[in-house]
Amino acid sequence: MNSQTRVDPWWAVLTVWGIVNMVNLLQSAGFLSRVITGDRSINHILGYGIVTLAIPAAITIGAFIKEKSGWRHWIGLIAFIVFVVLHILIEYIWKVEFRSPMRYDILIPYLVLFFGSIFFMGISMLRINQRLWLVTVVTTILLLGSMIFAMYKGVG
Repeated sequence: MNSQTRVDPWWAVLTVWGIVNMVNLLQSAGFLSRVITGDRSINHILGYGIVTLAIPAAITIGAFIKEKSGWRHWIGLIAFIVFVVLHILIEYIWKVEFRSPMRYDILIPYLVLFFGSIFFMGISMLRINQRLWLVTVVTTILLLGSMIFAMYKGVG
C-alpha cells in the first residue's frame, strides 16, 4: 500500500475507508432507485445496509481509542453513528416525512450529520493513502451526482 502516514491499527483505517465508500455507493443506488421507481421503497431497504455499517464503525472507534489515535481518525465515525441513530428514529421508528414538505428542523441536522460523517471519514484518508482517498472522492462525486439527478427528477 502507498502509505504516506502510518496509523495503527491499519485494519481500522481500511474499515473507515470501506464504510465511507459503502455509504456513498448505497446512497447513490438509493437516489438512483428513486428516479427509476418514483418512490423511496428500495432506498428504504438500502438504508438498512447503511445502518448495519454502524457495527464496524463502533468497533473501529474502540480500536482507535485503544491505540490512542488522534481524534481526526474517529470523529467521522462518531458523526456517522449519531447520524445512524437519528436515521433509525426518523425513518423507521417515528416515520416522519421531512423531505417534502421540507422540515428544516429535521433536514438540516440530518444532512449535516450525513455529509459531515462522509467528509470526516473521507478526509482522514488523504494523508494516509492518497490513492484510496481518490476512490472516496470518486464515490462521493457519484453520491452527489445521483442526489442532484434525483432532485432534478423531483424525487430527491
